[in-house]
Amino acid sequence: MPAPILFTPLTLRGMTLKNRVVLSPMCQYQAEEGHVGDWHFAHHGHFSLAGLGLAFVEATGVTRTGRITYGCTGIWNDSHIDGLKKIVAMYHARGTLCGIQIGHSGRRGSAERPWDGAAPIECTDGPETAWQTVGPSAIPEREGYPVPHELTKSEIAALVGAFEDAARRSLRAGFDVIEVHGAHGYLLHSFFSPVSNRRTDEYGGSVERRMRLPLEVARAVREIWPQDLPVFYRASCVDGVSGGLELQDTVALARQLKAIGVDIIDCSSGGMAGPATLSKARITPGYMVPYAETIRHEAQIATMAVGAIIDPEQAEAIVADGRADLVAIAREMMADPNWLYRAARQLCVADPHSVLPPQYAFYLKRREAVLDRND
Repeated sequence: MPAPILFTPLTLRGMTLKNRVVLSPMCQYQAEEGHVGDWHFAHHGHFSLAGLGLAFVEATGVTRTGRITYGCTGIWNDSHIDGLKKIVAMYHARGTLCGIQIGHSGRRGSAERPWDGAAPIECTDGPETAWQTVGPSAIPEREGYPVPHELTKSEIAALVGAFEDAARRSLRAGFDVIEVHGAHGYLLHSFFSPVSNRRTDEYGGSVERRMRLPLEVARAVREIWPQDLPVFYRASCVDGVSGGLELQDTVALARQLKAIGVDIIDCSSGGMAGPATLSKARITPGYMVPYAETIRHEAQIATMAVGAIIDPEQAEAIVADGRADLVAIAREMMADPNWLYRAARQLCVADPHSVLPPQYAFYLKRREAVLDRND
């Protein structure tokens, strides 16, 4: 039998993923002044044994005030590089490529950790003091939330420079892939969405002007990042709120990103109305896959599908049917770090143990032999 498509390689520029399964960025909120530490090493060490094609480090702030919370990772300082290097090395040791997602929180920054409520920080002194958030317009995320500072053109230019510096540091840390975070209500998404962008200059108004900053950042990162390594862009393909982005807006953005040299659109959604992607009633297995499929076919660019991808047969069908080129998994991988091994067995890969480190494969072969004898 031919190998399942999920377990076939994918080459992007000069880099080849050994399979189509990606660990999606998962914020851990455990950094200290942006520095990764023991929690992150344990977290990623865990997944470095999973046999993934590619694994992403969480959303990482390009400036100190570009973090979401005080616990978010950062790459605004050279001192952040060494810790990130250790994470890259763990994945490379097991043949998994490693990526970093860089972004700026925009008006959704200065927030408490999710398990503390995710509301704006109220403290005005001490080690966890609230900071001034920024955005395209002085429009708060919700009624009663802090009003963001409306960025000037010179401040916008400085932030583009911060993304460039973050890309240079990411390269020094050894990452194979860089992803620009343009989703979930954060800075770049807030410029693209008409919900949060009411500017009247060249950064606001028409969809072409609203995509100006996302394209400037993507172009700057692409120019820094080596031509033989890919750049991803995470997009909220729809806002899911009245007057917000529609899928065709993101198709138009994706076409421009492709022209710049972006290789993959990571197709998520929502974030304009708060942390939840869309209303819980609409979250069903694979509910965001149609966004990846539409963008892949209409913008003629490779895509990564995300969102409640749970079952191996479901993941296989997504790539086999040409709906996306990659599948990104987060919560399900947390629930089952050996998801890829389960998928290999379920999809009848010739040697399902090949996805595991030999130390695990040896013992699991013996376990299965015992189970087979007892059937």
